[in-house]
Amino acid sequence: MKKPPVRTASRSHELDFIGDHPAIDLVNTVRMVDGELTDTLQTDGDVVVWLGLASVPVSPALASWPEGSLLDATRRLRAETLKMIEAKKAGKRPPLQGLNAFLEAAVSHGRVESRTGTTVEFRRVYHARTPEEYLAPIAEAAADLLANGDFDLVRHCASERCVLRFYDRTKAHCRRYCTAAGCGNRAKVTAYRERKRSGK
Repeated sequence: MKKPPVRTASRSHELDFIGDHPAIDLVNTVRMVDGELTDTLQTDGDVVVWLGLASVPVSPALASWPEGSLLDATRRLRAETLKMIEAKKAGKRPPLQGLNAFLEAAVSHGRVESRTGTTVEFRRVYHARTPEEYLAPIAEAAADLLANGDFDLVRHCASERCVLRFYDRTKAHCRRYCTAAGCGNRAKVTAYRERKRSGK
């Protein structure tokens, strides 16, 4: 099946982070907008905003990188993550080389910091001197999903018109749609109209 062309569009945040996993959220930055498959990451700035919302701090080295290099690296990581998810869902051996390239570029160190009273917090600090290093937290999240995720719970939205995925963390594992207000509500409206037409 031939994939539809990806068009450019202005940035939109309303469907960001509905995947309940950072790696899936990255894949979901390509989605349907007005009936067309759309890449919501169009500039380095879009990536910085998205990473910030994902709690990845801005890299001080960002200003020295060639324009478009962060966007290019992010799209490469996204493509590798999507291939990995699709392979695992199909019961096939996932490709590892591309993701490993990002993981090999990751440089970090641990740091302990004082919080309130005697509370001490341990966290990992990423050097982020290159676009690939900057993306290390997302690459590591993708690796964690691959190694430890329950792929029975990694699902595609039940709407035929939607391309979004999610990790079903609901208690009963019965989530079917990307969002209840979006695709879930449209499905209910469609089902209601069909019932009215059939007189049920």
